[in-house]
Amino acid sequence: MTSLRRRQFLRLAAGVAALPAMPRPARAQAYPTRPIRLLVGFAAGGGTDLMARLIQQGLSERLGQQIVVENRPGAGTNIATEAVVHATPDGYTLLAASLANAGNATLYTDLKFNFIRDTVPVAGIALDPFVLEVTPSLPVKTIPELIAYAKANPGKVNYGSGGIGSGNQLTAEMLKMMAGIDLVHVPYRGAGPAMVDLMGGQVQVMFNTMGASLQHVRGGKLRALGVATKARQAALPDVPTLAEFLPGYEASFWTGVAAPKGTSPAVVDKLNQAVNGALGDDNVKARLAEWSATALAGSPADFARFVADETEKWGKVIHAANIKAE
Repeated sequence: MTSLRRRQFLRLAAGVAALPAMPRPARAQAYPTRPIRLLVGFAAGGGTDLMARLIQQGLSERLGQQIVVENRPGAGTNIATEAVVHATPDGYTLLAASLANAGNATLYTDLKFNFIRDTVPVAGIALDPFVLEVTPSLPVKTIPELIAYAKANPGKVNYGSGGIGSGNQLTAEMLKMMAGIDLVHVPYRGAGPAMVDLMGGQVQVMFNTMGASLQHVRGGKLRALGVATKARQAALPDVPTLAEFLPGYEASFWTGVAAPKGTSPAVVDKLNQAVNGALGDDNVKARLAEWSATALAGSPADFARFVADETEKWGKVIHAANIKAE
C-alpha cells in the first residue's frame, strides 16, 4: 500500500469522523426507507458470512429496515467488492469487508477498482482468531508433527482456502515461510466449501476462524493443532498457540462494513452507530465470547486506520511468499 493511498484513505475517514459538527440533510435523516443489501464476497458458512449474519438482526432493529445478506463468492471477494464500488452511493448496498480486501490491494494489479480509494470505511465488526486444523485422517496431532510430516512429504500435503488472497491462504503461506515447509494450495469459492472438503479428507490442512471451526473441532470432525493468537484461548484451552513453536506468528481474521465512495457522511455515521449498537447486544457479545472473538467497535476513522495497517502487513506477506492471483 503506497503512502499516498494510505493518506487518502485516512483523510477520507477523518472527514467522516468530523460528521457530528455537520448539518444532516433531510434525505439522510429519513434513511433508510427500504431494505439494505450487505454483500459477502464468500460462500455461506465462512468467517465473513458468519459475522455478517451475526449483526444482521441488530442492524435491522436499529435501522428499521430488513438487512439482506447476499453471498457473491468469487475472485477472492473482488466480485462482491466491485459490485459495491459501482453501486449507487446511497447506503443501500454495503460490503462485508474482510482481511481479503486488504490482501487484494497488493495481490491484484489489474483490478477495475481500488478498495482504499473507492470505498468509505463504515465500521469494524470483529477480530476472529484463526485456528490451524487438520482432517482427522492426517497422522499428526501437534504443530511439530505437522511440520515434520510436511518436510518428509514435500508437495504432498495440501491446504484449503476460501480463494486466492483469502485469509485462509495468507495465514497458511505465512506458516509455510516461517516453518520452511511445502504445502499445496487448493482454493475454493469460500471457506465454507473448503471446510466441507477438509472434514471429508479431500484437503488435509486449513486455517479457519474460531467461529467457523469450534463446533467441528468439538465434534471430532476436525483436529485443532494451534491458535494464531498471542495467548491460548478459553474456547480451546488445551490447544497451544502457533507462537509457542513459531515465535511471532499471529493472525486474526477481521470483518467490517464498507460503503461506496460518495456515500453521505450522515448515512455513514448512522450506519456506524447501528453496527456499534448491534455489537453491544448481549446475544452478540455472548456469541463473540464463545468464539473467542473481539468486537472491533469504533469510529469510521478507527476502522480506516486498522484497514490501512492490515493492508501493509499482508502486502508484505504476499510479496515475500510471491503469491500470484490466478
